[in-house]
Amino acid sequence: MDSSCPLFYLIFLEVNGITKEKELEVNYEIKAREVRVIDVDGKQLGIMPLKEALKLAQERQLDLVKVAPQAKPPVCKIMDYGKYKYEQSKKEKEARKNQKVISVKEIRMSPNIEEHDFQVRVKSALRFLDDGNKVKVTVRFRGREITHTQLGEDVLKRLAESVKEKAIVEKPPVIEGRNMVMILSPKQNTTKE
Repeated sequence: MDSSCPLFYLIFLEVNGITKEKELEVNYEIKAREVRVIDVDGKQLGIMPLKEALKLAQERQLDLVKVAPQAKPPVCKIMDYGKYKYEQSKKEKEARKNQKVISVKEIRMSPNIEEHDFQVRVKSALRFLDDGNKVKVTVRFRGREITHTQLGEDVLKRLAESVKEKAIVEKPPVIEGRNMVMILSPKQNTTKE
């Protein structure tokens, strides 16, 4: 099958989970025989043949847009489609602007970490939590250290105790391969607005 074929491309997008915004059918793209027509101000004009609905929209110098294709007959609205698309893009942009992106920052330690190094990690964790990020704390076991996992767990609990004013333990210490991992998330009242 030719990969330039639009149908092939749409199937490929669906299979790989890529979402593509579906465009509404406008004016002559509509294929139904009869449509239920809604005026610009929301008043129903009733069910009429497609040609008559298109003529009505052209008289008002507006577009006929299929808004509910699953209905029987499909519902079409007379509107300025360019203005509608512009307003939708503005709404999406505003919604994205108001989103808070939370990222996960990682701090790595060893089970036999020195006190000064530990305090540096605590300061880093507090800084990350103040910025509203989650913190993944990893204790890496090398060689025979894996036989003393209790030491790593003690280090993680000590760190959690040091940052308890600003963080809650989202995921308690768990062994993942040769690492022990704990996840801290910021308390709600400490995040910056």
